[in-house]
Amino acid sequence: MNIGRSSNPALSKNAFNPQSYAESYSETMTLNGTLNKSIAMLLLVVVGALYTWKMFFGAVSVEAGSAIVTSWMLVGGIGGFIFSLITIFKKSWAYITAPIYAILEGLFLGAISAFFEASYPGLVMQAIALTFGTLIIMLIGYRTGIIKVTQKLKAGIVAATGAVALVYFISFIFSMFGAGGLIINSNGIIGIVISLVIVVIAALNLVLDFDFIVKGSQSGLPKYMEWYAAFGLMLTLVWLYIEILRLLSKLASRD
Repeated sequence: MNIGRSSNPALSKNAFNPQSYAESYSETMTLNGTLNKSIAMLLLVVVGALYTWKMFFGAVSVEAGSAIVTSWMLVGGIGGFIFSLITIFKKSWAYITAPIYAILEGLFLGAISAFFEASYPGLVMQAIALTFGTLIIMLIGYRTGIIKVTQKLKAGIVAATGAVALVYFISFIFSMFGAGGLIINSNGIIGIVISLVIVVIAALNLVLDFDFIVKGSQSGLPKYMEWYAAFGLMLTLVWLYIEILRLLSKLASRD
């Protein structure tokens, strides 16, 4: 199998070389194992999200709910970011760090979802449905061969994702100086188009996650990579969900 070169250490040629590991077949990455761990991580995200969601809507008022969950949102957001970095740089720790990331990210998602729901009732269920609908469509496209993961496609998706990350960074820097009216955050036509493009890029990253899981299971990666692959998939799903939520809120605010 010619994997080709990649800037991503997880997708490097040596990472897919079964001779690089001494584990037996029973201790290597499998599709079923990765699926089970992905489901486990999704459930942990849901548990964390339900906690902050119920805390918000269980308060006596929206203002009280906002005050209560804001600290939890910060803990979840910052903590999730820290544990995502640990997981990326210490893949062998993924069986510990990935579940912790899922719980923390759930706390963040539950809080931010509650804020959006309070402003636009019904928006969150639409975002959830669209997120999982996109997941299913991209999986079908990958499994049927409609979407073929070539080196050119990988390079294009990685480049586009890097461009989005740069836009996020610039937007963050400007926001620190009080420039909150950037076009990326606007509900105008251009702002909506930008959000739609980001949603498409996030969706395409799902295909790279699928490809990594399949090729990783075929190449005899160590068992802990199941947790790492599940973490990567969850990272993309969280990003996709947030961007869909932002896109829907822009559309709703125009009504």
